[in-house]
Amino acid sequence: MNPNFDTFGIIFRLTDEGDTHGMELSGVIENCPAGVVIDKDFFQAELARRAPSGDANSTKRKEPDVVEFTSGIINNMTTGEPIRFKIPNRDVKVDETQMYVIKPSHASFVYRQKYGAKSNEECGRASARQTVCRVVAGAIAKLYLRQFGIEIKAETLSMGQASCEGDSFGAKVCCRISNLPAGLGEPVYNKFQARLAFAMMSINAAKGFEIGEGFAAADMCGSQYNDTQNSDFSFNSNHDGGVQAGITNGQEVYFNVAFKPIPSIQLEQQTIDFEGNPVTFKAHERNDRCVVPRVLPVVEAMAAMVVADFMLMRV
Repeated sequence: MNPNFDTFGIIFRLTDEGDTHGMELSGVIENCPAGVVIDKDFFQAELARRAPSGDANSTKRKEPDVVEFTSGIINNMTTGEPIRFKIPNRDVKVDETQMYVIKPSHASFVYRQKYGAKSNEECGRASARQTVCRVVAGAIAKLYLRQFGIEIKAETLSMGQASCEGDSFGAKVCCRISNLPAGLGEPVYNKFQARLAFAMMSINAAKGFEIGEGFAAADMCGSQYNDTQNSDFSFNSNHDGGVQAGITNGQEVYFNVAFKPIPSIQLEQQTIDFEGNPVTFKAHERNDRCVVPRVLPVVEAMAAMVVADFMLMRV
């Protein structure tokens, strides 16, 4: 067995390649049904949500992120064949002064240990630039889910505060999935919430996941927590977040994702280089200070792919 760790999904699958330093990012989306109408304006709007916002907390890197589909879509409609796409990198700048620095809390050290990386140029796959591919696949998934009336919406629940100018801060994001049918998910190793957690924790900087009452449930009694039902099978509460025994129950699914502060900060930090020599490191302005709002469409995209996958399993 030789699994592809650049692929997400079981039936509705995204496989992507490319990194922050290369000429382009590209991908293939498999098993999207034929007949899904592709709204190009919707696509670009989704990509624009992930693009730099231009405010003081956003990266100074500018990428137009215009997606080009090379197969699987004819006359703005999916054909059922694999959907291939590519997105050029237009604003690549390699900073030689930071090339050989082990950046604190970045991929530098672990890529050195796992892959034998000799510089940060070899760590570009770990960049959040890769999430543009997820947004493309997520937009396809959202368009497929429209026919079922399923809607997915993420919003910022809370944000940290930077201790000083040049520092970064974390955030907590809430996402809601409405109009889901009951019966999605499997009771043991393919639980609906387990797949959601896997999807969310694959996003850059994600450090925590909770569904329904989440960690607050640890401080509740069963009499407070249990979602009782009426004679018509309607629920009186939704502490479980729309999932019971790993299977959706028809209520709204809601979950939270916690993101750590962006590790690239414009403050001097003492670290080492790839050879272990002490160096002083300070990030440049081509980094965000916080994942929100740019991470919101990424959270929605990953949720949409999970839901699309489960919907195709039941067809």
